[in-house]
Amino acid sequence: MCLIIFAYRTHPRYPLLMAANRDEFHARPTAAAGFWRERPDLLAGRDLQAGGTWMGITRGGRFAAITNFRDPARSTPAPRSRGELPLDWLDSAEPAPAWLARQSGQAAQYAGFNLLFGDRTTLWYWSNANGGGQRELEAGIYGLSNASLDTPWPKVELGKARLRALLEKSGDIDHGALLEVVQDRRLADTAALAPLGLGEAMDRQLSAQFICAGAYGTRSSTTLTVSGDGAVDWRETSYDAGGRQSGVRREHFPLG
Repeated sequence: MCLIIFAYRTHPRYPLLMAANRDEFHARPTAAAGFWRERPDLLAGRDLQAGGTWMGITRGGRFAAITNFRDPARSTPAPRSRGELPLDWLDSAEPAPAWLARQSGQAAQYAGFNLLFGDRTTLWYWSNANGGGQRELEAGIYGLSNASLDTPWPKVELGKARLRALLEKSGDIDHGALLEVVQDRRLADTAALAPLGLGEAMDRQLSAQFICAGAYGTRSSTTLTVSGDGAVDWRETSYDAGGRQSGVRREHFPLG
């Protein structure tokens, strides 16, 4: 997943609001989000090539989402798939500090990653790139792409601004409005990318929130609301290689 825009404990009704895009090669085998047969409490998409996931939530309220970290200097394949990490958290019953203590020693076995993970009471960020780091998040509006949390890439700043504007409106939050937070298909200006070290032609091609680049692009968008009374509302919209909608999966359930 390459773009996650979220509001944590900033809305009176929803402790967590999120809109996210998963960008991937269209040829990579993938199962759309659903409850896993062998893990009936887990709602997540599935990477059928490596077996992990990019985003999921459990009936008990554990949540995780991961993005790759852009680092051209680290091109050698890593021993382990990054999709293992969100799945391990979602399967675990450990509190975040204990889980981090167990996992941190293995961080070098994965290519660069950014991981969001939490439960009904906390939300954490952990990365093994750009010097690494882990911290519990405070209330706020955040954006994450393929650099550190809140790195001001144009697509991230646009998403945060759109989510902030949505929260300032009165009324309920629906999936359609959340989806618009991450659907802009315009490429960023070259002048806006250069100061961020994104000067290559490919950087501009991938600078839009919603990517249509032939064999590679936005495969799905997930919108998620978790209400204060523990109601989860999840919608995943899938797209074909031309950027056309090809399916929608929705789940609504109470946290146990």
